[in-house]
Amino acid sequence: MPSVLSPSDPTPIQLDHVRLLRGTTTVFDGLTLRLNESRIGLIGDNGAGKSSLFRLICGLDKPQSGSVTVWGHDAQSKPAERVGLVGMMFQNPDDQIIFPTVEEELALSLSTNGLSRKVNCLQARQVLTARGLGHWAERAIGSLSQGQRQHVCWLALMMASPKSVLLDEPFSSLDLPGRAMLDLEIAKASQQVIVSTHLLDHVRGFERVIWLDKGQVRSDSDGASVCATYEADVAVRCQSPSMRID
Repeated sequence: MPSVLSPSDPTPIQLDHVRLLRGTTTVFDGLTLRLNESRIGLIGDNGAGKSSLFRLICGLDKPQSGSVTVWGHDAQSKPAERVGLVGMMFQNPDDQIIFPTVEEELALSLSTNGLSRKVNCLQARQVLTARGLGHWAERAIGSLSQGQRQHVCWLALMMASPKSVLLDEPFSSLDLPGRAMLDLEIAKASQQVIVSTHLLDHVRGFERVIWLDKGQVRSDSDGASVCATYEADVAVRCQSPSMRID
């Protein structure tokens, strides 16, 4: 598996004693994590804190106390200081896409390179053509399926080349071929990739999977063992009368 991680690098992502409140709800209270591995899965029930963890890493949320560091930089530092460090693909591509055409959206991911918009659009076309998607360049985003729009978001992330990539439920809107293709893309990506998902088979083979439960780390080990432990817990909970729907 390719990796940009080396012993001389700072810890890619580090959380120290993080406390996060959302309104009157405590999301995290004293959360500490070192995220060093090239491939990390993040699993757990809805509301466990997976998306909130991603938002902290991206600097979208600020903790009430504690610190979040990304490649040696405070996650709350100025955007210019965090360029190229971390990128996130949202669960809903419509929350991420800004421009009306595929070419323009991909060119946006190159906007920090100091080159002209025309040059960036040309490079976007070249990327699409290399993937057999040259006909997408001038397509309106609105004419794409949700899975296709998500693919555009993935391409934009790869063109931006951040050191760490966060994928929030990336498989939920994809058909079987789309899921298989994204699995391949993740496997060959040179960046650190952290995947939050309910579809456990996509992270079962990862070197590390973290099970979050109500803002706490319930289990943290290799993918196969953590996924099996979580599945067993769900099976037990499903026997509870409060969870039955029949």
